[in-house]
Amino acid sequence: MVTSGAVGVGRQRLRYRKLVNSSFADLQKPQVELDGKACASVGQSGLMALYDMLFTQLDVSSSQLLVTDSDFENSKFRERLSETVESLLDLKVVPIFNENDAISTRKAPYEDSSGIFWDNDSLAGLLALELKADLLILLSDVDGLYSGPPSEPSSKIIHTYIKEKHHYEITFGDKSRVGRGGMTAKVKAAVLASNSGTPVVITSGFENQSILKVLQGAKIGTLFHKNASLWEPSKDVSAREMAVAARDCSRRLQNLSSEERKKILLDVADALEANEDLIRSENEADVAAAQDAGYEKPLVARLTIKSGKIASLAKSIRTLANMEDPINQILKKTEVADDLVLEKTSCPLGVLLIVFESRPDALVQIASLAIRSGNGLLLKGGKEAIRSNTILHKVITGAIPCNVGEKLIGLVTTRDEIADLLKLDDVIDLVIPRGSNKLVSQIKASTKIPVLGHADGICHVYIDKSADMDMAKRIVMDAKIDYPAACNAMETLLVHKDLLRTPDLDDILVALKTEGVDIYGGPIAHKALGFPKASSFHHEYSSMACTIEFVDDVQSAIDHIHCYGSAHTDCIITTDGKVAETFLQQVDSAAVFHNASTRFSDGARFGLGAEVGISTGRIHARGPVGVEGLLTTRWILRGRGQVVNGDKDVVYTHKSLPLQ
Repeated sequence: MVTSGAVGVGRQRLRYRKLVNSSFADLQKPQVELDGKACASVGQSGLMALYDMLFTQLDVSSSQLLVTDSDFENSKFRERLSETVESLLDLKVVPIFNENDAISTRKAPYEDSSGIFWDNDSLAGLLALELKADLLILLSDVDGLYSGPPSEPSSKIIHTYIKEKHHYEITFGDKSRVGRGGMTAKVKAAVLASNSGTPVVITSGFENQSILKVLQGAKIGTLFHKNASLWEPSKDVSAREMAVAARDCSRRLQNLSSEERKKILLDVADALEANEDLIRSENEADVAAAQDAGYEKPLVARLTIKSGKIASLAKSIRTLANMEDPINQILKKTEVADDLVLEKTSCPLGVLLIVFESRPDALVQIASLAIRSGNGLLLKGGKEAIRSNTILHKVITGAIPCNVGEKLIGLVTTRDEIADLLKLDDVIDLVIPRGSNKLVSQIKASTKIPVLGHADGICHVYIDKSADMDMAKRIVMDAKIDYPAACNAMETLLVHKDLLRTPDLDDILVALKTEGVDIYGGPIAHKALGFPKASSFHHEYSSMACTIEFVDDVQSAIDHIHCYGSAHTDCIITTDGKVAETFLQQVDSAAVFHNASTRFSDGARFGLGAEVGISTGRIHARGPVGVEGLLTTRWILRGRGQVVNGDKDVVYTHKSLPLQ
């Protein structure tokens, strides 16, 4: 490890001592800058004390090695240096290198750039050569090497540096806020080390676990390698090019007539049915591979395109096509002043990035919604569905006419591309992740682009004491076993305490177990009925399992849902209208039902044609997101030469006008 900081630590200490030992009169005099070498001398012990404390917490020993540039002129020194480092590494001790600024031959450590090395980056490059390192990682305050200053929108990260290509393209910005050399010094050190056989990665020191990610082979930062120029250039378009192409195609799509856009959807539906055998064949290969790989049953279930699914998807697309055109609808019309009319109209968001896991049918739904709403689309499915997604993408884009372009819908094939796409907040307008809690949380933490979606689908069914128990049985069974892997499946069954040990409730529980549902109990249900104790109420099984718990009344049920739910879909079963209204008005979820299965929380069932996902957020769209959730608005003002001119000659009427 190569570090700096001794001068900074020492300066802080010496300033404090100087302040303590100064009189008020002394402080009024002009302050002389502290000698850098003295600061370095005082700061060395403090710097190493910090590292020693940090490494000790990990039960790791560290050691300090101070060097100067003149040391490297001595061949014996370099030989002893290698021996010492090898010995320390054999003993599992981390060697920490630092330039000994206190006795450096340079006049000022932060100003004189003479010598064999000058800063940490050049020292690190030199040590990589001397020690024959397998890898050199240079940490920066930015994600890697960019084509220009990282703050400029036109700058893009360079994942692999090729000197012949990039040397004259790069424009360096200001030096780093910390340290001496900035990115210029890092690139020089990286080129030196990589040309001599040590691969180098420049990446962010602020990114969580960045070193581990580099060691695991993740595509982060900028790689320098002596053979980089010999590698076959990637034929794939860049993430930005893909996003820009989708935007361009979406604008051409918007210029079509409503009937022309409708025809594209009808052609897509026909193409899916015509290629059903091929689609099913590719899907079966994915399912077989997933089973061989030992994937869990819920994932395999979501992955499978069952018999009749293609026909169902085609029917949904035709329903969507026959809906009223959502684009360029006048939502509000106002007379601002005489002969000055303002219209509020609907328009597409722009470019959507959808990241989804397992379910290839989601690709079809999302693509059809994007076409209907006039949006460009980038899709990234799970690797387990690669064959299914590829053939579906090919079939759908094949139905898009040339005057729009098949690049309207791009298919992202590698996980590495996602990191690049999530940085394109100037091109991509909305990200919708559909998958696990982990996936959604990772994406939200990795982008400035607005994210729409839900992390969990913890749906509740509450059986009130006044419930029709035959109805309750039908709803509970449907909510749990109709499609257990769905995000709108019941995960927790809440029951009024008066129903404990009643024949009707026992009948429901027996029916669940007969169907193969594993039942877990909350504290009360565990004690009263002997079910295995649930590990947590905030748990999405996504399988043939659920939790049961007893509550005092409807208010207790509401409180439980607010405490442990995910604001997705919750249901009450009751014949008491007052209790039902209390539940419907107070449960703060995206969808709240009375005497109906949670499985109805679906875009197609709501009449939206299809859904791009279900949002549990509160901004822009909530619940099943159909075409309307993929639109925004713009203002169109029609005038006859009016000017503001300080509002002297304008008489504002602000009168609402009929939309037609």
